[in-house]
Amino acid sequence: MPQDRPAIREYFELPDGFLDATPRTLSQIVPEPALIHLAGRREPAVAVVLLLHGNEPVGLHAIQQLLRHYTHRELPRALTLVIGNPQAAALDQRHLDQQPDFNRIWPGTEQPGSPEAEVFDRLVTRLRERGLFAAIDLHNNTGRNPHYACINRPDPAFMQLAALFGRTVVYFTRPRGVASMALAELAPSVTLECGHPDDTAGVQHAFEMVDAVLHLSTFPGHPPERDAIDIYHTVARVRLRPGMRASTGTDGDIRLEPDLDRLNFQMLPAGSCLVRRRPEVDDPLVVTSEDGAEVTGLYLETRGEEIRLRRDAMPSMLTLDSRVITQDCLCYLMEPMDMKALAATAG
Repeated sequence: MPQDRPAIREYFELPDGFLDATPRTLSQIVPEPALIHLAGRREPAVAVVLLLHGNEPVGLHAIQQLLRHYTHRELPRALTLVIGNPQAAALDQRHLDQQPDFNRIWPGTEQPGSPEAEVFDRLVTRLRERGLFAAIDLHNNTGRNPHYACINRPDPAFMQLAALFGRTVVYFTRPRGVASMALAELAPSVTLECGHPDDTAGVQHAFEMVDAVLHLSTFPGHPPERDAIDIYHTVARVRLRPGMRASTGTDGDIRLEPDLDRLNFQMLPAGSCLVRRRPEVDDPLVVTSEDGAEVTGLYLETRGEEIRLRRDAMPSMLTLDSRVITQDCLCYLMEPMDMKALAATAG
């Protein structure tokens, strides 16, 4: 291994103070991305990724609840905690202004070359060396969304893993460089979206999911029953064009209705208004497809101040947080998909 590659901070027992840390204080205990390896009855480990986005605390809270549950008891399976961005968590930010998005720079990223991307490349190498049973990346949403699981591969084990969380499953292959996609090279992998950061039910749901996976000995070799899960395929991403600003007031290039996020996971017919624009602003939104091509004209049209859907679609991750919209996107657009169609993507 090249000597100039960044080292990964690793712990082989829980650092003192971890169980009592808050997202704002965790950096005093674990100051940077790290691996925490905890022994269990079975090997290899389940990897749980937490705080990749510093304003999404569900992973820390769920793992603290899990470890308290197993106080003075052996874990059913070894557990490796992947600590993401404690520095951003200290400021309750998705990522710091000088940082890239930590869930866009894993191996396979379209943003290579940064010191942070090198760190996560090395981190995946260490996980590969140790072996994995499964990987779970825990997230919150800033808008109103149901709890749902995301997979990046159509394999039965991935679908079974997602079904343990609930019936709503999203299949996506973009954006690249996300944790679940990189870890899918090592083991069945899933991203869990656990509601708003203040959603205590999301913490409980995440805790129950991780605990269930720790108790598994293997994954079934077949997909879930056809009526057990509802699968949606992410087909497009809607972003602001550079220099544009979104706001719930009148000062934005894009005006957001105060209840915009009510549209998440609702099938909207063609012609539905998504947002409004300032009259003097042309084409403030850009839509990209799974292969990275611009497809704005296929999905959006402008009628006066209204930006409408040109075709039926289901949005997810609509949010009123202008900072998140600028750093990431306005939303994703999805279409329903059945397991037969999903399985066909493997061929």
